[in-house]
Amino acid sequence: MKWAILGGGLTGVTLARLLKEKGHEVTVYEKENKTGGLCKSEKRSGFTFDSGGSHIIFSRDTEVLNFMQNVLEDNRDIRNRNTKIFYKGKYIKYPFENGLSDLPKDDLFFCINEYIKNLVAVEKGEVAEPKNFKEWIYYTFGKGIAECYLVPYNEKIWNYPTDKMSKHWMDGRVPRPPVEDIIKSAIGIETEGYTHQAVFSYPIEGGIESLVRAIEKPVKDCIHTNTEITKLEKISDGWKVFAGSKSEKFDRVISTVPLEVLLPMLNNAPEEIKIACGELRYNSIACISVGFKGEVPNISWMYVPENKWGKFNRLSFPSNFSTEVAPKGCSAVLAEITYNEGDEISKMTDEELISHTIDGLKRMGILNGEVVHAAVDRFKYAYVVYDVEYLKNIKIIRDWVENYGVDLVGRFSQFEYLNMDGCIRSVLNFTDKY
Repeated sequence: MKWAILGGGLTGVTLARLLKEKGHEVTVYEKENKTGGLCKSEKRSGFTFDSGGSHIIFSRDTEVLNFMQNVLEDNRDIRNRNTKIFYKGKYIKYPFENGLSDLPKDDLFFCINEYIKNLVAVEKGEVAEPKNFKEWIYYTFGKGIAECYLVPYNEKIWNYPTDKMSKHWMDGRVPRPPVEDIIKSAIGIETEGYTHQAVFSYPIEGGIESLVRAIEKPVKDCIHTNTEITKLEKISDGWKVFAGSKSEKFDRVISTVPLEVLLPMLNNAPEEIKIACGELRYNSIACISVGFKGEVPNISWMYVPENKWGKFNRLSFPSNFSTEVAPKGCSAVLAEITYNEGDEISKMTDEELISHTIDGLKRMGILNGEVVHAAVDRFKYAYVVYDVEYLKNIKIIRDWVENYGVDLVGRFSQFEYLNMDGCIRSVLNFTDKY
């Protein structure tokens, strides 16, 4: 079978590799000058930064994890996770509920008291079932943990009110912490959360883009970069795919591009589909890379819920992932800021974002040396936001597109918040059928 794959991000190149291994003919169309999508890395001034946000290699899914590790071969190092939350000037163990003993005493009491009060009230049936994400946070963790960390952090990263977000993506995914773990955490007995991330891999050289390069190696000659698809035309025995004035015939089309990009290629999409697509919410991301002389804390990455330090919601320390991503005597910090077109961040220049970030890093005590590199990378499509109308809108769109005959695979094509391993799992699930 002859397949056209729209988009050359992680999902697109993995689809191409696995379909070709099964004997299919594949062509990948990527409008940018190189593949990778959000899994791109840039080498500048002797530093290597993941320009689409920090990525690491881990998964509960052993098949996916083995795939990623095997394609990288020897170009990977293993690290123990050491993740923190920067809260009121202190490094708090992540996840927050496992680091309660690190909190100021008033906050510690607030968190544990409200957790237990809420637990009792829930078990007595005195708390209504949550209707949105914010209510789910309070229902699961209590008022203290909700207000000290989870609500402010989530509203910062999603750039959207949590009471207007759906709870469906958390239901059954994140359980209520056992009361014994909360008590242990409060009195300083070690407890661990998210143990599947306790050990992770990262490429020694080339940043996370090395994973994409390794996956695409067997299908490199099937990838067309700098090629934007302008129209998809359904014909009696397949599809015509148009890139400018040129067209090529295919049996099947798989889209890995955002739905907002796909629909204009389908000229006959009904108005209700266009409206539903226009109501889907997503965030853009600005990634500020900073290289400086000196050392960073021995931390893998860090969450920053408070706005007083800066607009960034997460900091990662790539020079703690690999010794090869920064020049000798230098360290690397990557700050991530989510935004939407028209808001304050979208209107800031790169120079303003760099200055804003460096100022925050200095006030936090993270950056103490001479800055020798700084850059900003922006990606329009970064995070899927599950608003309360999400389930209704996505069903309308998926049903129509898939009935029309276009297969949807990957993060922004399925419009699901998928990490790297989730994208690869979506590919495996799809290719297993062929």
